[in-house]
Amino acid sequence: MKSTEEYFGSLVFDEKVMRERLSDEVYSSMKRTIDQGEKLDLQVANAVASAMCSWAVEHGATHFTHWFQPLTGITAEKHDGFISPSHDGRIIMEFSGKELIKGEPDASSFPSGGLRATFEARGYTAWDPTSFAFIKGKTLCIPTAFCSYGGEALDKKTPLLRSMEALNKQALRILRLFGNDSVKQVKPVVGPEQEYFLIDREMFLKRKDLIYSGRTLFGAKPPKGQELDDHYFGAIKPRVQSFMDDLNEELWKLGVFAKTEHNEVAPSQHELAPIYGSANIATDHNQLTMEIMKRVAEKHGLVCLLHEKPFAGVNGSGKHNNWSLSTDTGINLLSPGETPYENAQFLLFLVAVIQAVDDYQSLLRLSVATAGNDHRLGANEAPPAVISVFLGDELSAVLDAIEKDIPYEGTERKKIRLGTDVLPRFTRDTTDRNRTSPFAFTGNKFEFRMVGSGDSIACANIMLNTAVAESLKQFADRLGEAEDFDSALHDLIRETISKHKRILFNGNGYEDAWIKEAVEKRGLLNLRTTPDALVRVLDDRNMKVLVSHGVFSESEVRSRYEIQMENYVRTVRIEALTMCDMAMKEILPAVSGYSASLACVISEKKAADGSLACRYELKTLSKLSSLVDEIDEASDELKEKIDHLDQIGDITKQAYYVRDEIIPAMQTLRLPCDEAETDTASEYWPFPTYGDLLFAV
Repeated sequence: MKSTEEYFGSLVFDEKVMRERLSDEVYSSMKRTIDQGEKLDLQVANAVASAMCSWAVEHGATHFTHWFQPLTGITAEKHDGFISPSHDGRIIMEFSGKELIKGEPDASSFPSGGLRATFEARGYTAWDPTSFAFIKGKTLCIPTAFCSYGGEALDKKTPLLRSMEALNKQALRILRLFGNDSVKQVKPVVGPEQEYFLIDREMFLKRKDLIYSGRTLFGAKPPKGQELDDHYFGAIKPRVQSFMDDLNEELWKLGVFAKTEHNEVAPSQHELAPIYGSANIATDHNQLTMEIMKRVAEKHGLVCLLHEKPFAGVNGSGKHNNWSLSTDTGINLLSPGETPYENAQFLLFLVAVIQAVDDYQSLLRLSVATAGNDHRLGANEAPPAVISVFLGDELSAVLDAIEKDIPYEGTERKKIRLGTDVLPRFTRDTTDRNRTSPFAFTGNKFEFRMVGSGDSIACANIMLNTAVAESLKQFADRLGEAEDFDSALHDLIRETISKHKRILFNGNGYEDAWIKEAVEKRGLLNLRTTPDALVRVLDDRNMKVLVSHGVFSESEVRSRYEIQMENYVRTVRIEALTMCDMAMKEILPAVSGYSASLACVISEKKAADGSLACRYELKTLSKLSSLVDEIDEASDELKEKIDHLDQIGDITKQAYYVRDEIIPAMQTLRLPCDEAETDTASEYWPFPTYGDLLFAV
């Protein structure tokens, strides 16, 4: 049996494999392409493709695919065989540089938001050499970008790479002003913590809501939930541990740095966290992780739920996006230093992020806006929809001293003058983590906690990268014109703190008083629902920053708005139709059946002895009869609203109708159904309950 060190990355065409299989000249060319973005000529591409094919075939691969991330939220792939006919009627296994560099999948059925006409089917995939190819099953997967015939981005990777380049460009300008000419590249590095639920597959298949929507649309609260906090970090059950062991092995073979695993707060909820990587590779790896989680779960008779709120009344699942900036020389730009130079640089990048979050709150909020996440944000396990930044007590005190030009009372009492004074020595995490904060500084990185469990992390990082790039651009423009750099730097940091301190909050984000203060006194945004958030991408300020940094064209922004609004409407419509179907075909017959049995018992008792009491039967029958009428009426009302929704032509109007009419009608239907569950005998209830689902594994 191979050790972990031996099989880690064994299914990845990484630098180790390239060094072994490519000539020195070809390998050096590949390295320049990966590290510096140098164009790869066809001769080199042919050599790489040949080596890649030989390696893949040796590992059992028979096909290759351009693996990409369309705007569906999941990955896509079209498999082509390596086989080609030979002159003797047999086959040879080959793969060309042209096939490696570019593919041509049918784009007609992928969301485009109007970027192409329906009859224009052609799309292109383009190899991303910065993300290594890997083998999945018997297929060589080549990470690629995806664009339309006209060149517009139809995926999430292309704008992510653009945002990384925009951030790199502006970060390098800042470093050059500090006299740093050795750094050639700055990358956002990301570590996404992935939360998920595991439930029994047989029970999953008995619930239409889980099958069609990934969450339970009905379900009464069980006698026990997460009240005792006995699941969090508890001993992992053998069945779950077996799943985790297999998951780790599969991920490690693919070079995914899965490191931490544990039970989360809710019953049947768990978490996996990886080691940090550059944003585009972290995005690829997270998409792989979600896919493989589902596949491995099936082997164990389980289903992995990645919905943000699969169960009402217990914690939902997020994906904490830990984000920082790293140079190619190994320096974390968000890590406090020990010299005046290092600390001044650290503070400049820190306040750049603070300004970015304040200026572009709506972009960050809309980057995580989905129908599922609307159920999670603001609940007891997730941050509120109002975005704020947590810095901790010590760092907040440093910024306060700089702003007010007063002595900082830290390790020694002194005024802080950037460029001459050394800031107090920071430890990596000097204060407690604030789990209620949407955007928290945790020592050497920021943790964006609003991303939903099933989301691609690309969207959040695109917006964050772009917003920070804009802050750095403004800083570089100003400092580049200064005659006295140190004085200009000090003034810039001080002014930025003063201007954007409204976004800083170290308190409890769950309190109603904070939401009121944030909105009424500080002027922060409270975009509570997906339609509220998504429409803000069309604001002039947001459109300008995305277009000016080359992350999106205006048409690409508008297309994504259309796609996300459509997805919101369609998601909720599917849920509403599923509720009507379950209510009419399963819940009402079950409750009516139990009611009929109660009526028979009452009749039999009275026939046997008219004096016998039937208190339980009469009380329950009366209550269930009333609930049956409520369910029937609420179901009819929801159907009528769905019919009306289908008559609305404008997607924005549809989204607001869903928010204001469909979702409240769904809640109206759910309440009597859940109440009926508590009074219906278990043998009559048509599908597994919350207690069954949450405690069966």
